[in-house]
Amino acid sequence: MPGHSDSLTRLRIALTVFFALDGFVFAGWVVRIPAVKAQTGASASALGLALLGVSAGAVVTMTLTGRLCRRFGNHRVTVVCAVLLSLSVALPPLTHSVLALGLVLLLFGAAYGGINVAFNSAAVELVAALRRPVMPSFHAAFSLGGMVGAGLGGLVAGVLSPTRHLLLLTLVGLVVTAVAGPTLLRHEPPAPPERDLPAEGAPRRPDRRTRGLVIVFGVIAGCTAYGEGALADWGALHLEQDLNASAGAAAAGYSCFALAMTVGRLTGTTLLERLGRTRTVVAGGTIAAAGMLLGSLAPSLWAALLGYAITGIGLANLFPVAVERAGALAGPGGVATASTLGYGGMLLGPPAIGFMADWFTLPAALTSVAVLAAVAAAVGALVGAAARRTAGG
Repeated sequence: MPGHSDSLTRLRIALTVFFALDGFVFAGWVVRIPAVKAQTGASASALGLALLGVSAGAVVTMTLTGRLCRRFGNHRVTVVCAVLLSLSVALPPLTHSVLALGLVLLLFGAAYGGINVAFNSAAVELVAALRRPVMPSFHAAFSLGGMVGAGLGGLVAGVLSPTRHLLLLTLVGLVVTAVAGPTLLRHEPPAPPERDLPAEGAPRRPDRRTRGLVIVFGVIAGCTAYGEGALADWGALHLEQDLNASAGAAAAGYSCFALAMTVGRLTGTTLLERLGRTRTVVAGGTIAAAGMLLGSLAPSLWAALLGYAITGIGLANLFPVAVERAGALAGPGGVATASTLGYGGMLLGPPAIGFMADWFTLPAALTSVAVLAAVAAAVGALVGAAARRTAGG
């Protein structure tokens, strides 16, 4: 069926574009946070409260988007949220108070959370239709978009004001949505093969065991995102403070991690086809744990940078696999639950590291990333063993 195959290919390209756009827009906003802070005159604590608007908007919307996707379709919700994300990113530099900043970030976070659930749900359906584990390729596009967005943001920061820079992001977002959106709106989401079999089809209301498995996959996603958030906020400080690295070398730490994660996701489909999901999760979590022990406890800068890169390779495919499995089990609601738990891990990571650094030391606090990566590996192994017993029974 060449026509069906062409349709799936076009859908895959369009979804990949939206994943990349999401990473690009979000990273573009992040690099302008210092300038927006200065513009609003916010203290560090006040800015922290305003930034909670992104988190609150994302978490609340993630819990609701599953229902919206079931009612209106993943594709329509993805396009609408892409428009909202593109429009709302221009608002922060237009504010002149912390309260106003927090309110517009609530809207930005809502659009960010909504599009994440919607396009992950659409990707889950496409993965099932393609019968290939291509989920990591979508998340690789998000990572690449983020790297490009951060890089370009750094380049234009000295030339363009935050207002003009973020308005350009709005224009880019709207143009990309206008080009890629019609593909999603024209094509109905592909029905997974399982839905054609009533006896095997996923029930509309998941049973207790299915809900439990979705939460388990959400825990794996949360353990992974905890590491991402911790390294983004504390990785450079560890290199500068504990290993006496220069500011430039310290900044390279997160770049090593992000680049390694992107490479890991680009090769994720091949890895999943060869190892399967369980072995990929177990191996990834184990590698990430070893890498973060090296990254947090190594006495030299180069060893720590190597540890960060190994951690990125290990964590790369855990989140995509967890979200894909949750979606395959329970549809958009499963994606919403796993995404919310995953995002919760990213929120928990930075403050948890901060408290532990005060109680112990920053290197000791960063070992918690290794501990949770090991937990993800162990949970993955237990789920895989339970699945094998069920199949054998």
